[in-house]
Amino acid sequence: MSKTTVSVPDALPISQALSASASLSLLRRRLDDSKRRHAAVLPCLAATLAPHVTASPVDGGGWALIAANASVAAKLRQLQPQIEQRLQDCGFAAVPLKIKVRSS
Repeated sequence: MSKTTVSVPDALPISQALSASASLSLLRRRLDDSKRRHAAVLPCLAATLAPHVTASPVDGGGWALIAANASVAAKLRQLQPQIEQRLQDCGFAAVPLKIKVRSS
């Protein structure tokens, strides 16, 4: 008996796959925008607070900072005016900023 050889195509590098698909390319731009926004607002956050905050992708409804728990979310809500001002000062397009608590 002879063995049948199955041919598997070479995998695309993720960057090439993201560029080749319009919807994936849009997702990549949204994620990149979110990363830049998150980096821009980090100076507004205390060093002990920053590790407990992540960001969602920017979408048509705005941008969200995701808090690890309710107390972190409360502090982010107190800082929201400064965070929004920082984003404006850094030249980001104005989109609604939401504060959300990460669900467990």
